[in-house]
Amino acid sequence: MFDSLSDRLGGIFERLRGRGALTEIDVRAAMREVRVALLEADVALPVVKDFIDNATARAIGAEVIKSVTPGQQVVKIVNDCLVELLGGDDEPTPLKIAVTPPAVVMMVGLQGSGKTTSSAKLASWLSTRERKKVMMASLDVARPAAQEQLRVLGEQTGIATLPIIAGQTPVQIAERARQSARLQGFDVVVLDTAGRLGVDEALMDEMAAIAAATTPDEILLVVDSLTGQDAVNVATAFKERVALTGVILTRMDGDARGGAALSMRQVTGAPIRFAGVGEKLDALELFDARRVAGRILGMGDIVGLVEKAAANFEADQAEKMAEKMAKGQFDMDDLRQQLAQMK
Repeated sequence: MFDSLSDRLGGIFERLRGRGALTEIDVRAAMREVRVALLEADVALPVVKDFIDNATARAIGAEVIKSVTPGQQVVKIVNDCLVELLGGDDEPTPLKIAVTPPAVVMMVGLQGSGKTTSSAKLASWLSTRERKKVMMASLDVARPAAQEQLRVLGEQTGIATLPIIAGQTPVQIAERARQSARLQGFDVVVLDTAGRLGVDEALMDEMAAIAAATTPDEILLVVDSLTGQDAVNVATAFKERVALTGVILTRMDGDARGGAALSMRQVTGAPIRFAGVGEKLDALELFDARRVAGRILGMGDIVGLVEKAAANFEADQAEKMAEKMAKGQFDMDDLRQQLAQMK
């Protein structure tokens, strides 16, 4: 997904790394190019502005570490800002399912975003990784064969699905699912809600009614990464009506420009929990901000080098060493210290 953005940023940073020293003008010029690259990747304009302001302030104000080139230090700063933009340096946020059973996970999103398939993927993930007993229920009474689709996916993954009863409303199905899961001893019930081709009042009213009836522990917004900037608009609309607790990005293995992934956390305020990385029902991964940032920059080795240099570099000792060398004083102890730092 991030190949085009990665190539653009790689070219920008390659020019920086070729220089022995960087001025404020050099940094600002590079950040202007980064801004263009992010906008071309379909990242939301307010997100780009905040990102560039933050990264520029850090790069200009940073004390350049002497053991690596200034260009590499700028790469490290941009990497840190990317990690923060994608969700921070913490471990992926676990789902809130350690509650009195059954935990209710409500899946919301537009039609065509991969919500039903993601529901099955998530149920399978919870069953195999978390060893939870999971039930799925389709609340989509509008789309033809939507409930049947989830039943078939349940058979393929070995996940129980709520029996279909014609004529029930989405709220009635949701209440029946929660009650059935409680009586049968299920740990988690995944509610696959209906979607629309676009955000409308009927969709939002139905979603709010389901949330009020079931008090879900998690409300996960499923967003298609390929929709780019429009995905941000969808997320904003959903955020205004329900308390989103997380985002699942589908088709992260596609050739989209990546703007949705880079914008989603800041726009919704909710963590990106999972990424769909393929068509198979086991193709669901926990979203790791640091790993994704490393993929975008293609600079994992340099980031690690700078971190290690910063941890081992002793500024006071280096200043004393420089003073001694300026006076023509350099003995074997000084050589030993330098070799230790290099090692």
